[in-house]
Amino acid sequence: MTILVTGGAGYIGSICVEELLRQGHEVIVIDNLQEGHREAVCPQATFYEGDIGDRFLLDRLFHDFHIETVMHFAAEATVELSMKDPQIFFETNVAKGLMLLDVMKENGCNKMIFSSTAALFGNPEYVPIDEKHPEQPINAYGESKLMYERILEWYHSAYGLQYNSFRYFNAAGASEALGEAHKKESHLIPIILSTALGQRENLYIFGSDYPTKDGTCVRDYVHVIDIAQAHILGLDNLEKRPKAKYNLGNGVGFTNLEVLKTSEKVSGKIIPFEFKERRMGDPDRLVASSDLAKEELGWKPQFDTLESIIRSAWEWHSKHPDGYATRSS
Repeated sequence: MTILVTGGAGYIGSICVEELLRQGHEVIVIDNLQEGHREAVCPQATFYEGDIGDRFLLDRLFHDFHIETVMHFAAEATVELSMKDPQIFFETNVAKGLMLLDVMKENGCNKMIFSSTAALFGNPEYVPIDEKHPEQPINAYGESKLMYERILEWYHSAYGLQYNSFRYFNAAGASEALGEAHKKESHLIPIILSTALGQRENLYIFGSDYPTKDGTCVRDYVHVIDIAQAHILGLDNLEKRPKAKYNLGNGVGFTNLEVLKTSEKVSGKIIPFEFKERRMGDPDRLVASSDLAKEELGWKPQFDTLESIIRSAWEWHSKHPDGYATRSS
């Protein structure tokens, strides 16, 4: 199958590309390299540097390749920034995403696997969060993803678009070759590990007064390879379930301090930290049930403990202390 992967040079997108190629698919990648890395794109994939808002480029890709499905990862995704500057989130995640859908429609491509987020649920009324949970985002990032999911529903009913949407919160871990190296890092695990490597003086944990067992936020952590596998399982699910939505999570959740202690165990380092004020838009707890994905897709996570997730990340960061720049040094 020929698959266009938007955002395929980013963290999750690049590892999904790696898995798709391993399974024999032809992969076309488009990424503007705002946060992605050219070095993260497997050489077997065909790469185009560009933006999903570039209609001319999109038309060219659909003209030159018989694209059968789109895996859509390209997005603005920093929660804190979305509270300060929501405009770029609605422009990229909604307006440009709509242009992508229209180019797909014009070129007879009616299949999409969408990378969504558990942030669209907002502060949970219960945990773990299943697919029936009310969708009440408390930040512009979650709102933009929810808006796009609603657009997908309308495109399904009006134009026959087939889509599977995957909601997850914290992707983590690494494959042997590829890992997490955001240019503006905001994710807890890579920040902790860079502190363990001596690249930061100390770690900041935002909020110590949440109503949790140790006062810090609770999040689920899903290995990036397991996320990629769920997206790939969605390819075969489109015909049977053409407007499906799945939550991906570990079903338990871990506090920030638990992640810190596990990282110290894995790395063998004492990691200095201090508390800071809460960040705007951060819910107390986000734990996503993955029961439906397991039942309907047969999804079986390979990395089912926090330690195994962090260990894979530590192995990659230890070998690539400067991220992808390490490869060229």
